[in-house]
Amino acid sequence: MRPGFLSLIAMFGLCVSASGLRAQEQPSPSNRAEAVKIIADMRRIVTPDGVERHEKIRIGGIDQWISIRGNDRHNPILLMVHGGPGWVSMPTSWYFQRGWEEYFTVVQWDQRGAGSTYAANDPAAVAPTLTPERMIADTEEMVGWLRKAFGKEKIFVLGHSWGSYLGLEVARRHPGWLYAYIGIGQMTNMPESERQGWQFAMDEAHKAGNTQAIKELQSLAPYAEGTKPVPLKNLMIQRKWLNQFGGMVYGRTGGQAESAAMSLSPEYTDRDVELIGEASDYSLGKLLNHALTLDLSSIKRLDCPLILFLGRHDHNVSSSLGEAWFQKVQAPSKRLVWFENSAHEVMNEEPGKTLMSLVQYARPLANEKRDDVGSP
Repeated sequence: MRPGFLSLIAMFGLCVSASGLRAQEQPSPSNRAEAVKIIADMRRIVTPDGVERHEKIRIGGIDQWISIRGNDRHNPILLMVHGGPGWVSMPTSWYFQRGWEEYFTVVQWDQRGAGSTYAANDPAAVAPTLTPERMIADTEEMVGWLRKAFGKEKIFVLGHSWGSYLGLEVARRHPGWLYAYIGIGQMTNMPESERQGWQFAMDEAHKAGNTQAIKELQSLAPYAEGTKPVPLKNLMIQRKWLNQFGGMVYGRTGGQAESAAMSLSPEYTDRDVELIGEASDYSLGKLLNHALTLDLSSIKRLDCPLILFLGRHDHNVSSSLGEAWFQKVQAPSKRLVWFENSAHEVMNEEPGKTLMSLVQYARPLANEKRDDVGSP
């Protein structure tokens, strides 16, 4: 064996030994603080023109928390409007968002009554303001703040689930503010979506021979009849079995993995994590009835580009109804992207395809002219 080759083997062996030593010096995290620090260090923005901010700003007369992250502040802004009502996306964005930040400056925002914004305010004082129109106004104000702070004429708005109602309203009312509106888990005819979700759960219960599911679902019939709000207790039974049969997260029995991942958020304090469920219940109590009676299929035209990302297996908010609306709505340009291995949590279920689709279909819409006129 040649001496040079032996030297190479020796060098390789040294690297392995050093790697093993480092592994011994870096034990696995033993608590939340240590785990969060690892995640924060891994995703730290280090580029010269990067943006990494986590702060509260004044929106709608109260303090509301935002995260702003991106490798280049000159990239277009993408505001994600989370679902629920009250189910935040900021604390899981560490998992699905990092690739986006190479092509967009991404803004996560905890809405009024949700997440860390809930924790930062007196719930009793905020409660009278938790109305659909106030939520739309907050979204308008949030978009306006970003346009001014970053010197942008337009931004992208991405609405998920409940956020797709707020985002679509901004697109309908202020198309000139947006490069495009992007909908994930797009809400359309919600009473019909609820009925279809119940039928999916019942069909799956029969296929599985699950007599308990059949009994509980049958007790709700006729479910979501007419346009009246579904009582919360009935909704919870429908969702329990819909989730069990993969209608929320494809191939899983609900969103437990996503919920658990929230506890690893670098943006969230221990108290914020503890209050996530309480905040969600608070928002649902104020806004859910309105959400379940919406029929957005009456919107026939948008004056900005439209992009929909729909999970093929989404029965939480019917993707088939989303497709039907997409086929009829008029827009300067529009595109529907199907995610064949997703239900309602597209960005978590197929994060790679989500990134590729944003880069391929959304990002070019901001390249017509460079509109940055300054930096925050």
